[in-house]
Amino acid sequence: MAQAYAEQMADPQTASLSFDERLGIIVDSEIVARENKRLTRLIREARLRLNACIEDIDYTHARGLDRSAMAGLRTCRWIEERLNVVITGPTGVGKSFMACALGNLACRNGYATRYYRLSRLLSELTLAKADGTYMRALQRLSKIQILIIDDFGLADMSTEDSRDLLEILDDRVAARSTIIASQIPLEQWHEALPDPTIADAILDRVIHSAHRIKLTGESMRKILAKPEQKELNNG
Repeated sequence: MAQAYAEQMADPQTASLSFDERLGIIVDSEIVARENKRLTRLIREARLRLNACIEDIDYTHARGLDRSAMAGLRTCRWIEERLNVVITGPTGVGKSFMACALGNLACRNGYATRYYRLSRLLSELTLAKADGTYMRALQRLSKIQILIIDDFGLADMSTEDSRDLLEILDDRVAARSTIIASQIPLEQWHEALPDPTIADAILDRVIHSAHRIKLTGESMRKILAKPEQKELNNG
């Protein structure tokens, strides 16, 4: 507010404004500054793997993306309804980009978000068990409004790992939203988990209340690299 006042004092044109108008400008400046500061903090704490925005999602290449479904996700109603998002598809089609774009969108709408690769998340929980902070770690994860779990099923999971994942998801059912990205097709998730009973419980907590995005097609990294490769060949 002090900065906005100083800017007014330095601008001769503000002399023509009424007191109420000048005060309104100062208050608006303060609101914008606070919102920007909060957004910066939310983005920093989210630790998103990619600097992705939902406005930058590429619809020009055939990947099975439904524009109307994505438009629905942009409203953030799924967050308000505590629903999940499951993104599957082969390597390179943009699963992580889309997960991070949704995370960025959540931050811009004021929701606390946190990105994890599943292997890193499970490693942190293993360390938490060793130093006696496991329950505190679970409690911290349960408070995150949007939890992004990337690379589900990329590495083998032990029974203990799957129990930890179940603990995380159990705390979030009907309370918080979770985004899960995986190369494994949804119908094969059960086989990717070592214990059938735990697998049933995990799927029950994720799938039945989830928007499902199934990406297809060629790797975006390969597609985007083609023009560069063509230029090199022509050069």
